[in-house]
Amino acid sequence: MTEPQTVRTETPAIPQPGLAPPAVDGKYVYCIIRLDKPKDFGSVGIGGGQRVYTVHYRDLAAIVSDTPLVIYDPTREHVLAHEFVNETVMREFTVIPMSFGTVFRSEDDVTELLRSTYQAFSDVLDKMQDKIEFGLKVLWEREKVIANLERENDEIRRLKDEISRNIASSTYFARMQLGRLVEAALEGVQSRYVADIHEALKPVAVASRSNKVIGDRMILNAAFLVERTQERAFDDKVKEVSRRYEDLLMFKYTGPWPPYNFVNIKLKLEKAN
Repeated sequence: MTEPQTVRTETPAIPQPGLAPPAVDGKYVYCIIRLDKPKDFGSVGIGGGQRVYTVHYRDLAAIVSDTPLVIYDPTREHVLAHEFVNETVMREFTVIPMSFGTVFRSEDDVTELLRSTYQAFSDVLDKMQDKIEFGLKVLWEREKVIANLERENDEIRRLKDEISRNIASSTYFARMQLGRLVEAALEGVQSRYVADIHEALKPVAVASRSNKVIGDRMILNAAFLVERTQERAFDDKVKEVSRRYEDLLMFKYTGPWPPYNFVNIKLKLEKAN
């Protein structure tokens, strides 16, 4: 595990929807890279294929596109456009991804962001140099896991057999006891599976970060920071560990991504004029 690298800075506020007509000279910021000369990434920006280009301070560059001063709803179209730009840039550069919907009033404000946080951004870029992120979600087949427990756990198997043989006379207490035994065993198995997966991937990852699981079936929701040179090795290791548990666990593997889970950009809004 590792704590995300944190950068705190200030950004001018943008108007709330409906309070004023949107201006057209804002800048949507996707990410920060190290580059000291202008570069154009094509018309792939949010809001209908806006031109994506660089704004510079010394050897840092913000990847931006022109935008009205609006608050972007996180629709599928908008989020995919934001992610597509970052994925395009990261093919050539190490990136510090910005949060979805980061909008500045002007190019001067973007330059001031780079100037005021130059050292912090430089430090994070050094730490993230040639590193990429992979996401891994693991879901279990609960009934299959329980059936496996019943075969392996003598106490669970004995109590279940006893209840099965005495259906008419089996007590509520016995069934409750069985339920508690199964749940306790499931917690232990889940912890063991998660620990085994992390241990298997540890040699090919720089760091990992666990996120909140979603739903009853998910037992692991993690991000892994990986050296670019280790991408194939990491991929092979995920496949190897998934084969080990193929009858019990389902692996959902995504990436490569910019290091979203390992960089924490905190933007503090200025008071609007």
